[in-house]
Amino acid sequence: MKWTDVNDIAIHLADTYSQVDPARVNFVDLMNWVRALPGFDDDPDHCGERVLEAIQQAWIDEAR
Repeated sequence: MKWTDVNDIAIHLADTYSQVDPARVNFVDLMNWVRALPGFDDDPDHCGERVLEAIQQAWIDEAR
């Protein structure tokens, strides 16, 4: 997975962190959790606030 695979990342986060409210996750934790997902393989420098916002929103939508 790459940073641009927002929906796939959100699905994996929802499965892995099912007890977590995605709206309350800070971006530092979110970035670290994404990087720790199995199959994630992308450059950490390609991640910015906009990418993290998109991932967080997709995770919120997935959790509904």
